[in-house]
Amino acid sequence: MTKLDVPISFELVFSKIKEYIEEKDMLNLIEKAYLKSDEIHKDEKRLSGDDAITHYLHVAYILSTIKADYETICAAFLYDSIEYNLLTEEDIRKVFGEVILSLILGVTTINKLNFSADNEAMIANHRKILVGLSEDVRVIIIKLAERLHNMQTLWVLDAKTQKEKAREALDILVPIAHRLGMNHIKGELEDLSLRYLKPDVYFGIVEKLNATKKERDNNVLLMQESISKILNDHSIAHKIKGRSKSIYSIYNKLDKGKTFNEIYDLLALRIYVDSEEQCYQTLGLIHSKYKPIPKRFKDYIAMPKTNMYQSLHTTVFGVNEQLFEIQIRTYNMDLVAENGIASHWSYKENSKTSMQSAMEAKLQFFKTLMEIKNSPLSDEEFMNKVHSDVLDDNIYVFTPKGDVIELPKGSTPIDFAYKVHSGVGDKMVGALVNNAIVPLDYELKDNDIIKINTNKNQNGPSREWINMAKTYQAKNKIKSYFNKLDKEEYLKKGEDLLNKEVKKKKIPISEFFSNDNISKLIENYKVQDLNELYIDLGNGKYNATQIINFLYNENDSKEDLILKRTAKPIKETTIKGDILVEGTTDIKINLASCCRPIYKDPIVGYVTKGYGVTVHRSVCPNIKDTSERIIDVYWNENNTNKKYPASLLVTSTENKKVLLDIIAKTSNNDITIQSINTINTLNDEYHFEIVVQVASFEKINKYMNDISSIKHIIAVERLIK
Repeated sequence: MTKLDVPISFELVFSKIKEYIEEKDMLNLIEKAYLKSDEIHKDEKRLSGDDAITHYLHVAYILSTIKADYETICAAFLYDSIEYNLLTEEDIRKVFGEVILSLILGVTTINKLNFSADNEAMIANHRKILVGLSEDVRVIIIKLAERLHNMQTLWVLDAKTQKEKAREALDILVPIAHRLGMNHIKGELEDLSLRYLKPDVYFGIVEKLNATKKERDNNVLLMQESISKILNDHSIAHKIKGRSKSIYSIYNKLDKGKTFNEIYDLLALRIYVDSEEQCYQTLGLIHSKYKPIPKRFKDYIAMPKTNMYQSLHTTVFGVNEQLFEIQIRTYNMDLVAENGIASHWSYKENSKTSMQSAMEAKLQFFKTLMEIKNSPLSDEEFMNKVHSDVLDDNIYVFTPKGDVIELPKGSTPIDFAYKVHSGVGDKMVGALVNNAIVPLDYELKDNDIIKINTNKNQNGPSREWINMAKTYQAKNKIKSYFNKLDKEEYLKKGEDLLNKEVKKKKIPISEFFSNDNISKLIENYKVQDLNELYIDLGNGKYNATQIINFLYNENDSKEDLILKRTAKPIKETTIKGDILVEGTTDIKINLASCCRPIYKDPIVGYVTKGYGVTVHRSVCPNIKDTSERIIDVYWNENNTNKKYPASLLVTSTENKKVLLDIIAKTSNNDITIQSINTINTLNDEYHFEIVVQVASFEKINKYMNDISSIKHIIAVERLIK
């Protein structure tokens, strides 16, 4: 336990730290941090009546129990000094250095957040906490220690605040402690949270444990003596401890319908030996005397958990016919089991080993988190992905070589393949689970062994896989593949369009693509290079005529063409109507029914014979090879309070139910559905033409993205007839 039975003091904390830190310079810096903390908090009292410095001493003591490095302990003494304007950044940098300052700033950022579930910014706060965590894991470890001590003194607050703080710890910090493998702190936070959230349940369990304590202690002692004799007879050096079942874990089992008497691992022992070989030898000796329960045996040494936990677990019929849960591990394994990532910190020889690199190498959790963090998601989307891919219940599956892969529940072979490597996912042609062929949407289960079949000639993933995948990591890699493919196609298409138009205008290629012209184009169209302009051309953002006109001012011939068709004198452009045509206002404007342009769509005008100008989307194939009739037209920025019809083509693997979901998405997008028609059904795919009334290009894009997120939807695109 990290809660002390004796009064806290710097001498007590310092002696604990000196058990594992020997370097004089490090110890001197820790002492300086304590003295500075004592100085700036000397007149402060906690609600409990204790001097404020006692809190920082307790936090440092908790960190010393997990052998935190000297920088972390220094930061723990000073973690709120900047937040309360007690010290400046320069004060800390000058005495304690840049690293300790960065840790303090990290904790300061987290402490500024309000974790309350009533706060509308709760999701955004979650995001900031997790992003802060991924920058330097020591920031969150300080936060865990700080919150643990505050939970130990939670009795000073009112009942409402107690429940709020307990819920925050259970919902936010406990899952993170679990992923870091810090089981000791996790267990204490869970028990303390239960005490304040459900005091009747908590004290009910405590009462039952106390009622059976004498009998349980006696049986544990007898079993301990029996096993110790067996190991001594075989010259295996060891240590054995009776292990207390956490109150929260008992509550979880009771909550799942078990009775108190059915929780047979209330009697528990933990055996420590010197080597991995002795772990297995000890297991064999115990099983030779005490009959094991087969389904209760787990080998986490050969197949460690992804948070680095290693141990042998077995349950046996022990003395007095009592069931005992026994864990067998080495001393180093125990350090990892209790302290997780913190156990990999290096103190000897002034090691500067990066915590972050050690963390990323050992915890798939952080790799997933960093991928999600670096993606362009809204706060709500971010938290949904974090909870589904990181914090929710996970399964553990294996490669054919026995490597452990951690995935969220509901994952498929597609998720597994992309977890192994994006190259494996892109070249996947099938999957075997436990030597049996399965479909790619098969839901994986704990302990499945998965083999992915690949083909080097495979062209890439299928778009349908996006809906089959569970993890953001897999979905994102599939989308990235197609985004890259689309960009390459747009680039080639844009380059071809511009080159053809330049040749048609009989402009020498070397002249058009001079360095001066390229610079003008890059500056005017705000692109990084010519390739980016080609992509914009290929996807219809601009057209080749626009680009040539910009360089050669060829608009006059277009205006002449308009005048001939309308027989009207040239007038100065005025703001009138939805579409503006430079040089005239008295001309009939029609929106093309084939491509249905809407406000802010890239558009061009087509001069018809006797019917004015018809406005098309730039990507409309119906105006291909008609450049002599194409003119520049623009949306009237001051006349935007209008909705336009737009046609969508939606492809789905489901029929009626999906239509309800599509209609439901309109409410958040200010969109009205005008009509829905089923076009055809082919190969179990349904195709719907949906005509909607929508105000702008941005809104139709958002609506299409929302529809794409619906289960069973394969594709959504603007329809051009």
